[in-house]
Amino acid sequence: MSWLRALRETTRSGLTVERKRLEPLIAVRGAAGLALVIGLSLWAFGPGAAASSAFGAFQAAIATFQRSWRPRPELALASGTSLAVSTFLGYVTISHFVLFLALLVAWTFLAGMSWAAGPTIGLIASSNVAIMLVTVTLPTSVVEAAGHGAMMIVGGLVQAALIVLFPVRRWGAHRDALADALAAEADYARRLRHDPVASFDPLPLMEARNAAALTPRQARTRPSELHGARGLAERIRPVLASLADPAMGVPEEGPARDRVRELLSAAATLLDAAARAIRHGAPVTLPPGAVAAFRTPDTGAILTGPPHRAAIRLGRLLEDVLETAGRPSQPVRRLRKSAKRDRGERGRSPQEDGTGRGGGGENPQPTPTPQPTPTPLSRPTLLGLIPVALHAMRKELHKGSRITRHATRVAAVAAAGYVIGTALPLGHGYWAPLTSVMVMRPDFSQTYSRAVARFGGTLVGVALATGIVRVATPGTYLSGTLAVLSAALMYLLMRTGQMAAQACVAAYVVFLLGMGGEQWTQTVPERVVLTLIGGLLAMLAYAVYPAWETPRLRSRLADWLTTQGRYAATVVIHYADPAGRTAPEVREALLAARGARAAWHTAVARAKDEPVRHRGLSRTVADDAEDALAQLGRVAMLMEAHLPDRDATPVPAAARFAEALRTATEQGAKAVRERRVPRWDAVGAALEAWDGAEAVPDAVVRRGAGLLLESLVELSEALDTAVPPMTVDGTGELRSRDSP
Repeated sequence: MSWLRALRETTRSGLTVERKRLEPLIAVRGAAGLALVIGLSLWAFGPGAAASSAFGAFQAAIATFQRSWRPRPELALASGTSLAVSTFLGYVTISHFVLFLALLVAWTFLAGMSWAAGPTIGLIASSNVAIMLVTVTLPTSVVEAAGHGAMMIVGGLVQAALIVLFPVRRWGAHRDALADALAAEADYARRLRHDPVASFDPLPLMEARNAAALTPRQARTRPSELHGARGLAERIRPVLASLADPAMGVPEEGPARDRVRELLSAAATLLDAAARAIRHGAPVTLPPGAVAAFRTPDTGAILTGPPHRAAIRLGRLLEDVLETAGRPSQPVRRLRKSAKRDRGERGRSPQEDGTGRGGGGENPQPTPTPQPTPTPLSRPTLLGLIPVALHAMRKELHKGSRITRHATRVAAVAAAGYVIGTALPLGHGYWAPLTSVMVMRPDFSQTYSRAVARFGGTLVGVALATGIVRVATPGTYLSGTLAVLSAALMYLLMRTGQMAAQACVAAYVVFLLGMGGEQWTQTVPERVVLTLIGGLLAMLAYAVYPAWETPRLRSRLADWLTTQGRYAATVVIHYADPAGRTAPEVREALLAARGARAAWHTAVARAKDEPVRHRGLSRTVADDAEDALAQLGRVAMLMEAHLPDRDATPVPAAARFAEALRTATEQGAKAVRERRVPRWDAVGAALEAWDGAEAVPDAVVRRGAGLLLESLVELSEALDTAVPPMTVDGTGELRSRDSP
């Protein structure tokens, strides 16, 4: 992508206002906390302390809007406290230019490195540094600076107290994450009706897993319907794929396919019902038609072998989901009784026991294998997060890290912006570094789009606020009221885009400084000019010292290939040694593969808008390689849906194939990084030896092994971008050897 096109795309992104679900009650709560702090501070201490406490309460409320699964009161308190510490240290050194500049560089570098611990911590740290540049100018003595810092902590305490006293959808984010995962499964089931090999994006399942990790205090108060449903959703996905895929035994057309479509449609309806119940905390109500689809007695006559096992297991998993989602209604009980009756007629196999284990043979086994109790996902407390964050920052502290490059950029730009702003005869020189710190992000597109949005929003917000000030000439209390209204509007529109949010922030600052006695003629013109300077410095810094994602695409693809191959090999080796393997091994390999897949997709999204000639993978090659690796993971998932029971007959050839697969994918990943086309001769040889050595007791594993090799071959074909050699044909014309 050219620089002109990249600038056009980032400008459009920055100026876009999106349609998002608004949360007015949360916005009102944050504005109420801000109003309470400003009012008490004005009454007790005067406009200067009121401005400081207002910044503390304002930033604390913003912190609670960030995407985090932690308790919101802790975020508000941590934000207010960290801002107080930053302000006090900044005031102590502000009288010494060099010393304050050194503090600013160190503080911004640490804030940049904090992005290694997650976007929430990174944004809170960056915002604290930016607001500190304003608040250090408000006190007039060390004692007063300590008082201002204390008022900022009070602002955070007030916001935290309001969250505790007036909770708004306390578990709403966790409910939404779990409901979105079930809704994604429902959509997947519907798409499988028309496309038996449809793809599935596991991002909702990953979000649900993140939401399920709780602090000890959260674990004691989590609603009962948030227990267990996520694990069931994870186990439903491979069963849905196994039921629909023609490779598992159901023809593409005919009575069996019609029956599968009916079951998939019913499963989608039941999953949607469970998602609605969890999202709203209400009992489950089910359409009778969806329940009747699983009560049909002729399923066993139409579906046989692996498809029938998958259908029975799907019914059991849906029972558990519906029971977990809310108090089961009468149709759910009838669904449970129907599934029990069907299992009694057919005999219960390990694939049907809901433990995540499958059967290796066609004949059902009578005794299910007990599943170990899963370990709850734990999240460290706020104090326990400190060593975790420090470890993440230390891990990223090296020359090739994009986080380290971001921290270096933002520290250099903040220092340069402060020097330029101080040297210019405008006053309020902190606006330039403040803008730079607020807009800079570790990737190109966000930095440029936020710079455009901040400047555009500043122009709009300053123009509106200036017009109001000139017409109404508000006093101290009216200015404070207008500042609260601007903050409330910002809280409400925060998720609609940076343009709207920055316009509200600009108006908020104009009114708040007006409350402190500054005239609009002292703040408006210089802020517009210095905001433009800060934005340009941020954009220039990324162009001079970038951290492009495009050259890293091959490395991301290689990581995904390694983890995907390890996942597939872990699944296959279960068939070779059913008694000696455990399901957590597969789960761990699957989570690693999902993490690598998410990193790949993030890298592709960032590279798409970068003004860089591709030095890694072209867009076409990246798309084809992604399809091949997605198919590799999908085949492994199908085999996982039919994992053998511990009493199943071992398949020794599967061990040799799994080892060849693991080794070949690791070597193939190395070839991808070195710009070579990977080869899979060892995997093919292991497959040929398998066919010549023994009979396969279960066709699922052998058929899956062949599909795994086909996916690897497709990956090599996608990466083979060499131009076919040209030869002279009988007519004297040049023709490709691949031409017909």
